[in-house]
This record gives sequence, C-alpha cells and structure tokens, in this order.
Amino acid sequence: MTDNHPITPPLKLVHQWFLGAKAMPVDQWVTDVATQAARWGADQELEACCGWIAAYPWLDHPELLIKQLRAARRPKPPSLKEQALEGLTRIESTNDFFSNQMKDLATIRRALEALDD
Repeated sequence: MTDNHPITPPLKLVHQWFLGAKAMPVDQWVTDVATQAARWGADQELEACCGWIAAYPWLDHPELLIKQLRAARRPKPPSLKEQALEGLTRIESTNDFFSNQMKDLATIRRALEALDD
C-alpha cells in the first residue's frame, strides 16, 4: 500500500482502532477495523467535497448545497417513533390478530402518531 495517498488515517487513529478491537475474535476484529477505516475515509472524502463546494463563490448558496449533500450522504437513522410505526405497520399487515388486539394496535398507533419525533 502506498503511504502518500491523500486519505490515510493517522497512525494514532489506527492504533486506537487496533486497541479497541484487540479483545475481539479475529474475524470480528478485521471487520470492525475495516468498517471503521472505511467510514473514516468516507467522512474525509465528504468533508473534502464540502470544502470544495464552499470554495466556489459563484454558487448562490453553497451552505445549502453542503447541507443537502451531508443529508444525502449521511442520513439520520429513523427515530424510535418512526421505527415503532413501521413495526406496527408490519404487524397490522399480517391480519393475524384477534379483534381486541387490532383495537389495541390502533390505539398504540394513534398514541405514537400524536407524539413529536
């Protein structure tokens, strides 16, 4: 591997990954470190792209474009409410519940939908 690639994690970070994964089984350790390295590299690339966009003054609203790029490339996981509603939808779609249980699910759904995220 070349040492002069622009996206090379600092030795201190690699050492930190190694120490954090050292107690894991080898197959899990390799996956963990590879995943962390891939995420780190992707984050570096995203930051470089955002910096490149910010450097072009001819863009009317570079900050908006950067925000949209970050949202597209690093979407937030669904909230607990969203996950619960998705789970209810899956349960309701099976139609294997007795009528009282379906009423309970409907009540749970209304309560969840009334909550803020």
